[in-house]
Amino acid sequence: MELNKRQEKILQIVKDNGPITGEHIAEQLNLTRATLRPDLAILTMAGYLDARPRVGYFYSGKSSAQLLTENLKKIVVKDYQSIPVVVNENISVYDAIVTVFLEDVGTLFVVDENLLLVGVLSRKDLLRASIGKQELSSLPVNIIMTRMPNITMCKKDDLLIDVAKKLIEKQIDSVPVVKETSNHAYEVIGRITKTNITKAFVALADEDF
Repeated sequence: MELNKRQEKILQIVKDNGPITGEHIAEQLNLTRATLRPDLAILTMAGYLDARPRVGYFYSGKSSAQLLTENLKKIVVKDYQSIPVVVNENISVYDAIVTVFLEDVGTLFVVDENLLLVGVLSRKDLLRASIGKQELSSLPVNIIMTRMPNITMCKKDDLLIDVAKKLIEKQIDSVPVVKETSNHAYEVIGRITKTNITKAFVALADEDF
């Protein structure tokens, strides 16, 4: 967050004199309390200042990096997950490739007849199958997909920053957001991609998260 000159002056006054009331800050700047109210609200909500009734404002002592870290740890998967693209485990590799192009996605999530997650298909999986000499229209995706328990997943209440670390660690583009069922299987309820994470970080910079 970039502060304007008045906000920087307020921050310095509080650093030097805190705890200090809004009235005393206004006096030092030769402004009215009402004029400063929006700036004080912004600095407080952004985490630069803390305020206590009958005490006043005081500097939180947190750097911009610390504030950014705190805000990152508030963003959870459900805030940014998108709609998953799922296919049945019995469809052909050819049909899966068509689906990837039609849906404009990089990863397909494979489900069984009960709509439970059984596999993941990446662009690399499909490309590898295409390079071979097999007939793609008769080759089922369950032959080439990544199967359980080797699927990286997340849940809707997981921290988005933790999912980002998984994507980097596993060198993958997307993970399914799942809900565990009563029989310890997983239903796909969303997806998190590198694009979702990029949108979250841009929103964080714009303070729209």
